[in-house]
Amino acid sequence: MASAAEVDPFAGLPDADRLRRVPILAEAREASPLSGGITNRNYKVILPNGPVVVRVYEHESSALAINRENEHRNSVAAAASGAGAPVVEYLPDENLLIVGWIEGRTFSEADVGLPANLPRIADACRVLHAGPRFVNEFNMFEIQARYLALVRERGFRLPPRYEEFLPQVERIRRAMAASPEPTVPCNNDLLAGNFIDEGERIRLIDYEYSGNNEASFELGNIWSESTLADELLETLVHAYWVGLSPQELAAKVARARLWGLMSKYGWTLWASISASISPIDFDYWGWGMEKYDRAVAEFDGPEVERLLKVLTQ
Repeated sequence: MASAAEVDPFAGLPDADRLRRVPILAEAREASPLSGGITNRNYKVILPNGPVVVRVYEHESSALAINRENEHRNSVAAAASGAGAPVVEYLPDENLLIVGWIEGRTFSEADVGLPANLPRIADACRVLHAGPRFVNEFNMFEIQARYLALVRERGFRLPPRYEEFLPQVERIRRAMAASPEPTVPCNNDLLAGNFIDEGERIRLIDYEYSGNNEASFELGNIWSESTLADELLETLVHAYWVGLSPQELAAKVARARLWGLMSKYGWTLWASISASISPIDFDYWGWGMEKYDRAVAEFDGPEVERLLKVLTQ
């Protein structure tokens, strides 16, 4: 029978050779893949002093507006705020980031949509937003324009009518810029799987797209990613912005709705780029078209005009 020292915990894993080269993982007892990553591969590795998460990445991250050095430094800041997991080690030569394991339950979209959870999510966002500033800025208008330029340059697939909505996007951008919110450190990618419920609090993971941004983008993106009903966005916004007047809250809801629309419109091109460059077996195009179809319905409907009026009152 093989001894524990002779058992290779990484045998059979796609990144086995890379994981074996990492000194801190030399005493690993177990390793198993984690589901959910669509820009990298994640593993839970059991070390003598407890489990860690190893994030492995390799395809053209820069094309997706991911800066791995910023991700590392912002992850350290998020951990300092109390919102994120502790950073154990960053190995850029191996394309690895190792963070502490958070013991808890990963949310589903149904969990995000429970009204009782929305004030807890708002609390978790406030913890992050009150923490140390991140090292970079994030603005979805700039990201979307960068994605579109890349899609055009490389001849990637563009959804039908995509450019037809650019005049509306410019109107939204101008309205936002006329009365900007102060920026705070934001995750910017809080889909349901990036919420970990510890019981007493919710923690926020995965800082690939992190950067200083408006809090209203964070809230609108949460609404969009989990396809929440409109009234649940109001619940989330009201829980986050405490002490505002009804008119001020209405403007914050409108701002979050418009940011949610922009997130759908921008991440659609993320999906187009990923479908063309990623080695990961995932239906990026289908994922993006689900968002785009919802964005088109909003652009074609009356809500954009109404929301712009509320925002600019």
